[in-house]
Parts: sequence; C-alpha cells; structure tokens
Amino acid sequence: MSSAPAIDASIRSTTVGLSPDLVPYGRGIRLQSDAVARLEAGIDRGSLLLLEHESVYTAGRRSDPADYPKDGSPVVAVDRGGKVTWHGPGQLVAYPVVRLRARFGVVDFVRELEQALIDTAAEFGVTGFRVEGRSGVWVDSGDRSPSKVAQVGIHTRDGIVTHGVALNCSNAPEPFGNIVPCGISDAGVTTLSAVAGRSVSPADAAPALERHLLAMLEEVAA
Repeated sequence: MSSAPAIDASIRSTTVGLSPDLVPYGRGIRLQSDAVARLEAGIDRGSLLLLEHESVYTAGRRSDPADYPKDGSPVVAVDRGGKVTWHGPGQLVAYPVVRLRARFGVVDFVRELEQALIDTAAEFGVTGFRVEGRSGVWVDSGDRSPSKVAQVGIHTRDGIVTHGVALNCSNAPEPFGNIVPCGISDAGVTTLSAVAGRSVSPADAAPALERHLLAMLEEVAA
C-alpha cells in the first residue's frame, strides 16, 4: 500500500512577471486560484506570487462608485477588502496565498504585511509607518499629511488568504489622480523613488519584499 506524498513544508515563491513582462490582472486572479487549489489539496503550505500588473483599476468590497475613475475607465470588481485602487507598471504587487495558523487573526496578518513593507522601504532609505485607522504604509512627503506608499487589501475564506499588497516603486502618479485612492481624499500617494530621490523599480524592490514576506509567512502559515 503506497503512502500519500509528503506535503511541501515551505512556502512556494514565484516571480510571475516584472517589466517588461507585465501580468494581466485576470492571470493574477487565476494564479491565486491555482495556489488555493494546491493548498486545499495538501500539496504545499502556500505560495507567494510577485509581479507587476498591466494597468488596471480594481474595486474592493467597500468601494463607493463616487471614487471610481473620473474618465470612465473600466473597473474590475474583486472580493478583497478596501476600496478603489490602481495597479500597473512601476508598482510591485505581492499575493501571499496561505492558510493562517489557528487563532492568528486577520487584523494581525494585515499588521504583519505592513511591517514587511516598512522593512522593505527601510532598505532603500525610506521610513514608512502606519497611520491609525488606515491600512497600508505611509511616509512623510513634505505635505501637511502623510502620503501612502503601499496598499494592503486581502480576502480570507476558511482561513485561507488571497490578494495582498502593492508597493509603489516607480509608477507614474497620474492613474491615482484619476480616482479617490482607497477612498481617502485628504492624503496623497507617492512612490519609493520619489521619497528616496533615486529610481527604485519593482525589480529592485522584489528581492527585499520577497525576503521579508517569506520570513513572516513561515511564522504565520499553518
């Protein structure tokens, strides 16, 4: 009688595509679905997908149509938390697909994601921080209020997490100016490059974000 194959005890990390190999948003959703299927089948402990999307606006479950693009650009409705945001060239996206260990809460996981982003930004001389009552990572940008440099939006079902984080690296600001990003009208959006005063591409930031996320995921994944 043959025994069942042993589960892969590590978190599988894959760089799906970085500029110029941009990833269509629909492919990102399918890759997450495949990762969930592997997890549910007991093949591995989860996946970390790193990529750079083609330009797209997405709307989370709490989105207000008033925040949608002013020019009528299409918006993809998704099941993550949060509101309207943009993904595209110059922005590093990471999708951690894992089952959270017992009694590890969703809010705790969001805080861990934020810390991984803060630690990544620090490697480029950028001091990121949290703002009470608002998810994501923020920086002082010389304005009266902090500016957002990274977004967090996740979905959980039966303890399995999908969606994830987006770190603004070298993307142009115009797409965010076309919406009310994350439903926040009284704060700006910036990039690592703008704050660091030098070019920081998604390819530059990917190794650091991968390292910090994987270390965290190994601790919190079942």
